[in-house]
Amino acid sequence: MTRPTALITGASRGIGAAVAEGLARDGAALIGIHYGHDRGAAEATADRIRTHGVTPVIIRADLSEGERAAQTIADEWKAAVADHGHSGTDVLVSNAGINGAQTLSQLDSETYARVLAVNLTAPLFLLHALGDHLNDQGRVVAISTGYTRIAAPTHVAYTASKAGLEGALRAIAPELATRGITVNAVAPGVVDTDINADWIDAPGAREQAAALSAFGRIGTAEDIADVVRFLASDAGKWITGQTIDATGGTHL
Repeated sequence: MTRPTALITGASRGIGAAVAEGLARDGAALIGIHYGHDRGAAEATADRIRTHGVTPVIIRADLSEGERAAQTIADEWKAAVADHGHSGTDVLVSNAGINGAQTLSQLDSETYARVLAVNLTAPLFLLHALGDHLNDQGRVVAISTGYTRIAAPTHVAYTASKAGLEGALRAIAPELATRGITVNAVAPGVVDTDINADWIDAPGAREQAAALSAFGRIGTAEDIADVVRFLASDAGKWITGQTIDATGGTHL
């Protein structure tokens, strides 16, 4: 079954861009590329998926605005779907996120509020805004983090936001299952993307991160995108309300 319409937040780079390219190869026809700040990176993703015959829709919104940003994305996406002759949303991937790395002693209210707005409030209200627009047998996937399983004292707010998102999706899954829609999260380990740029290039950091995985390497955006593609496919039809560990066997 081909799912022609897919909306991906944070699709200008990293995991989101890899998901967009993967869904393009899988036969999507219209892909929403949300970005927050880097229009050039979003255009580059759009150019890559056009080579697969896909029509890109570029949408800008600052997810730190939470519910308002979610509504902006939903409104622009719905209009684009109608304008291009499609009906409804087949795949929704909430990928955009920030880490706001802080320990408990470092935690401040401004950082906490921004991390929660981007990582929890915006994706939850985006799903709320698109609930009636989701097609039967559709797919909802959110990118969480392995830190919901593995203690990360340096990422308190980030872990809280992603744990909250996992819990919210689990609560939502039974309602959407009545329409054949699956709702799942994917929890990556350390992945070589911009979200880890603040520490991954420090001396020895890459080697230490690679040693955490059972495979002895850092994950790639494509590693995570492949899991998302599985959940978005017909093969994922019997999985819902779950968080798929995609940490490469970290801390087994």
